Amino acid sequence: MSSANGSPAGSPDKPPAGVEPATAAHDAAASDAASPDAPESVDGQPATVPVAGPAAPAADSESLGQRFLHHLWAANTVTVTVLALALAVVIGGVLMVVSDPDVLATYTYLFARPGDAFGASWTLVSEAYANLFKGSVVNPETVRAWFAGEAEWTAVLRPISETLTYTTPLVFTGLSVALAFRGGLFNIGAQGQAIVGVIMAALAGFLLPLPLVLHVIVAVLAGALGGALWGFFPGFLKARTGAHEVITTIMLNYIALYFLTWIIVQRGVQNPDRPDAISRPVDTTAQLPRLLDDGLRVHAGILVAIAATAAVAWLLNRSTFGFELRAVGANPDAARTAGISVTGTYVLLMVVAGGLAGLGGANMVLGSTANALTPLVAAQVGFDGILVALLGRVKPWGVALAALLFGALRAGGNAMQSGSGISLELVTVLQALIVIFIAAPALVKAIFQLRAARAARLQTSMAKGW
Repeated sequence: MSSANGSPAGSPDKPPAGVEPATAAHDAAASDAASPDAPESVDGQPATVPVAGPAAPAADSESLGQRFLHHLWAANTVTVTVLALALAVVIGGVLMVVSDPDVLATYTYLFARPGDAFGASWTLVSEAYANLFKGSVVNPETVRAWFAGEAEWTAVLRPISETLTYTTPLVFTGLSVALAFRGGLFNIGAQGQAIVGVIMAALAGFLLPLPLVLHVIVAVLAGALGGALWGFFPGFLKARTGAHEVITTIMLNYIALYFLTWIIVQRGVQNPDRPDAISRPVDTTAQLPRLLDDGLRVHAGILVAIAATAAVAWLLNRSTFGFELRAVGANPDAARTAGISVTGTYVLLMVVAGGLAGLGGANMVLGSTANALTPLVAAQVGFDGILVALLGRVKPWGVALAALLFGALRAGGNAMQSGSGISLELVTVLQALIVIFIAAPALVKAIFQLRAARAARLQTSMAKGW
């Protein structure tokens, strides 16, 4: 077989057109290719012989790195969350500087001595956030003192103990809001459900004379039952009359709050040794046991919170009821056509959500936060649960991590206030900023110029349960 110019295709005297031998080794390789011992040709063409040359670049490694960077700087859930935290920290630092008159005074001669303004600002902000870390995670100075034998081990674990103490009720109320949201309902009433849970748990804690283990179980279940009952009413009204759950739960929040203030001063409930509005203390047999030491406030409620998170994750992803509530949350009409009882799902969903919020309230009075009923015993645990649920993308384990973050901010905020003189309200501002940026991924995308490929999915995820 001949080539187009008439030369034999396999001739050893002349290489193929367009290829010039550069070295003797190349000629030898070409000769070997045309020798009788060379591999047989295919369709008359000689077998290709590899020629030594420079090594090819590692395309796979580069493409893997490129893919990593490509997805890293995109508007996905992880990136938006991390950048939202960073933005909140930066803006919080600016607010610290603006609210401090001494630091603010250094900016009056900024152009004359800029080092004074920037140095004072850095000192204030760095010390504040350092105290926030020391009060919520660990204090390195305490660790060094413990190694030197100058401090007890309880002092080392005290910051994380405080964080877990504040985290525990937020896990329950966050799960309550998140579970209702996955079913298409906005449970604003977690605050009222937590208040009723506090009342029922406290009443069971000092009115029922029960032995140690049984008393704790009964008091915790009483709190869950009270919250479930308070969640039943808006669920029933939603199912039977179509009343919007936001309106009914807000009204029930006020009823629960005023019921708390009324029942505290009733005979048999109010502490006879106190003239102010405070109930009798919960019996020690009904209080959740401490996990580590009497000097550390973390209690067994955190273990119940972890178990509740795992249970809700199983409920949503593995159970028939979880499938039904997700179907109802996505499209009630389609779920009804498929044979799912939308009204029954609404009622049961709000009962379960209310029970979770009631557990959060029970932890407020059976744990180490308080041991008696007061008008402010539940604080804002239900409303904070809404923020926790949004920050956790209404996913069970995400809610648990968000509650841990908020608990750390609360515990560290106390240390930041005492150590740096920063107002505790700034911690609330940080929480609000974090939620604002996470709830507005388009804003974070615009600030950091993130890729828009996956931002659209974040923007529409709110309506579908994130």
